[in-house]
Amino acid sequence: MLDVNKISFLASDTDVACEARAAMVDSYGDTPLEEAGVIVALGGDGFMLQTLHATQHLDTPVYGMNCGTVGFLMNEYHEPKLRDRLAEAVEEDINPLRMKAIREDGTVHEALAINEVSLLRAGSQAAKLRIFVDGRERLEELVCDGALVSTPAGSTAYNYSAHGPILPIGSEVLALTAMSAFRPRRWRGALLPKSAKVRFDVLQPKKRPVMADADGRSAGNVVSVEITSEPRVTHRILFDPGHGLEERLIREQFA
Repeated sequence: MLDVNKISFLASDTDVACEARAAMVDSYGDTPLEEAGVIVALGGDGFMLQTLHATQHLDTPVYGMNCGTVGFLMNEYHEPKLRDRLAEAVEEDINPLRMKAIREDGTVHEALAINEVSLLRAGSQAAKLRIFVDGRERLEELVCDGALVSTPAGSTAYNYSAHGPILPIGSEVLALTAMSAFRPRRWRGALLPKSAKVRFDVLQPKKRPVMADADGRSAGNVVSVEITSEPRVTHRILFDPGHGLEERLIREQFA
């Protein structure tokens, strides 16, 4: 049961979001983050991801209100009856991906991604990647602008723009999608079980440099990137009834 009387309001740095936060705090007060029963994030999808990452240690559900553009992870912004909306909200629990990227100099960069982990060419030439799944080589050489592994929650973001599949929430599936694949030309990617361990090895990293990115946390000059689901971390997201991730994923496919 949510304690809807203890709300902590967070906002992005846009004027619209800051003004919305001021109005909300004036109406409902503002509880310190560590004591809140629910967190309300005011902004766009990017700010929602920042909030989820920053508060994952609290196990406090986050209710987003759209003060940005797309707002796929957000609810509509309305000031009245917020406590009633919070009390009726439906919770979606999602696990992030863990990225372990090894750079040319041997340093290791680890990060979590709620949407996707992507590898992108960092020079003028296409990247060359070798793909392993659960330790077994699956593709000897992929020539492309990049490739990504997406969660169901992130499947309508970068993955969808790269012509990857939309994944239902709770499907226990990950999408592996190529961006602008040149060889194999018709390779569109793969659907993998959530438990799969994916590894990309970068071929010719000096000639064809590659960067890795996990929800905006980037590492340059990588030679190998390992991606796994992280079941020990759970993000709790709140949605208005009838407007949860499952409904949004279905609706997006008919847009």
